[in-house]
Amino acid sequence: MSVEDEERVPPGADLERYVRELAEFVGLGEADAVLIRESAPAVLKHEGALTTALYEHFLKFPATARFFLAPDGTPDRTRIERRKHSLARWLKETAEAALTHDFVYYLLGVGISHSHREHGPGGKIPPQFMVAAMSLTQTALAGIFRDELGDPARALAAAVAWNKLLLLHLNVLMIGYLLPPRPAPRAPSD
Repeated sequence: MSVEDEERVPPGADLERYVRELAEFVGLGEADAVLIRESAPAVLKHEGALTTALYEHFLKFPATARFFLAPDGTPDRTRIERRKHSLARWLKETAEAALTHDFVYYLLGVGISHSHREHGPGGKIPPQFMVAAMSLTQTALAGIFRDELGDPARALAAAVAWNKLLLLHLNVLMIGYLLPPRPAPRAPSD
């Protein structure tokens, strides 16, 4: 591994330290965590609408719809409901603003599952769609804060805090894309 690779992909044992250092770099501090937790009820109030809007957006574009279609070409509503449930879980855990060991590795697992899928509808999720989904989420959250928090300064502060945290999440998700795939299992020798 080159020095450049070491700077891009933290060793697994150092992932938590890497995330803490990145949080410091982007200025995500305790005041931001407090703002995230205080604004969480407004976000979670709209969790169903937010997750539905995101998946309906995916279905509008052939490049992303392919991940959510049944064999007959119609939207696979069962799969979409499962994905919405997973997105809602991520949103609820994100609202706690905790960068714990378990949560950081959960994010890495999500990144790996999206980037190393050899089978299933549509196959591997290209990284640009992970980035775009995070952008769509940030935009939706800004609208929620504008509508729910009343005070424009408070809405802006909440959006900034959430953006810092979501970009940390995106960074960890993207690490999953940088990791090499696991080698295929070897057949038993005769």
